[in-house]
Amino acid sequence: MEVAVLIFLSSGLFLGWSLGANDAANVFGTAVGTRMVKFSTAAFVCSGFVILGAVVSGAGASHTLGKLGAVNALGGSFVAAFSAALTVYGMTRAGLPVSTSQAIVGAIIGWNLFSGFPTDTKALYKIVGTWVACPLLAGFIGVILFKLTVSVVKWAKLHIYRLDAYTRLGLILAGAFGSYALGANNIANVMGVFVSANPFTNFNVGDFFSFSGIQQLFLLGALAIAVGVFTYSKKVMLTVGGGLLPLSPVGAWVVVVAHSIVLFLFASQGLEHALASAGLPTIPLVPVSSSQAVVGAVIGIGLLKGGRGIKWRVLANIASGWVTTPVIACLVCFVVLFFVQNVFNTVVYRDASYVLSEPVLERLEKDGVETKRLEELKNQQFQTVRGFRKALRERRVRTSSVVSKVLDRAKIDVVLIRNDKIWQLDNTSLTKAQVSSIWEIVGRRFDHTWMLDDALADIHEEWRSLPDTTVNKLYNRHLNGQRQQVYNIFRVQRQQE
Repeated sequence: MEVAVLIFLSSGLFLGWSLGANDAANVFGTAVGTRMVKFSTAAFVCSGFVILGAVVSGAGASHTLGKLGAVNALGGSFVAAFSAALTVYGMTRAGLPVSTSQAIVGAIIGWNLFSGFPTDTKALYKIVGTWVACPLLAGFIGVILFKLTVSVVKWAKLHIYRLDAYTRLGLILAGAFGSYALGANNIANVMGVFVSANPFTNFNVGDFFSFSGIQQLFLLGALAIAVGVFTYSKKVMLTVGGGLLPLSPVGAWVVVVAHSIVLFLFASQGLEHALASAGLPTIPLVPVSSSQAVVGAVIGIGLLKGGRGIKWRVLANIASGWVTTPVIACLVCFVVLFFVQNVFNTVVYRDASYVLSEPVLERLEKDGVETKRLEELKNQQFQTVRGFRKALRERRVRTSSVVSKVLDRAKIDVVLIRNDKIWQLDNTSLTKAQVSSIWEIVGRRFDHTWMLDDALADIHEEWRSLPDTTVNKLYNRHLNGQRQQVYNIFRVQRQQE
């Protein structure tokens, strides 16, 4: 790997370190704060399971974050991650359990504003909605678990020493589960902005094991989180563990479990698949705030006890951090992008070209888009996203969903199917029929990726999307991942055209 790539990835490692320093408190803070688990034990368990969760189950939540804004240059990824990390680090220095999720979302929006690329409002609303749902859900689960656990303890009539031993073991097991969920859910915050510009490539060990480039990226980020846990998490653990509400050991266990369940719910692709298969509404795979989950659980228990022990001033300070974090990260990212681009002459985003050709207009009509206002722009080519969006606004095409669809269909993204590159396809993720379909179009060039999609769909049904229902959502998402692999391998870079 080139040294320049490692330099760009360093900001992601910094963000991972900041997340480990801050969010480990949400897994083991109550256990360490109540002196039931030693910090060294907590750090060791947390680090191991964070790495496991990130590598095994980290891909789910990164999907939604990627839709919010696809940072398409390593320089931009560096700045976005650095801005979020700087924001989190500042809050951590103050001992506040700030939300890393909110920091990276703010940074991505800052990149969108600077580059001119649109922010996916549907993805943004989904993410912001979880900022409200996450603490409420954690509080609800915390209350139920607390009442149930207290009833079981009273019924069992355990000796105090045995209860103490069981509680310590329970805190460690709950912390392991919580660490796994933290890695699975929050690795998207650390390395999600690098996915579009991922420098790693897939490699296979025979026919038995495949280690994707995304998994390698997530492993690197998870190691940085582990370093943060060991080096700088103790201060925030003590804030969460005892600064907000004095907790009994049993209460500490309930908080960890409630927090872990919430993170797992928003990261589990298996659960999503089970719900979709049953025709039930699915839980969005979103990198939710670990801090909000644990604080929601603590407050839920506090309110159950009458609210007398809650330190409302500490809660107000934490809540103010949640409100200001995305704003600060957005502003920092915008300013640093300007500085890096103009002072260091570094590419922080790669612009795109657009054309409203006859095939594009026909495809938009098929998508249900009214194209009458777009006829004036027919066959005009725009070299920047800002110029194209300005032309759309002048013709009163302003609805965000319509603009996003026009941008997607009109974007020039040349794909040339070359037989000398077919060997790069991952045969473990594509079927024989899908690979055979690609062989049938060797030598063909497509100016838009949707044209390639249509060509493959005409050859074999396994390349066809299904109606967008709850049951079909997972299939279509997997299919989009397969298509993205093909784009990445056969895409023609602009300087090569």
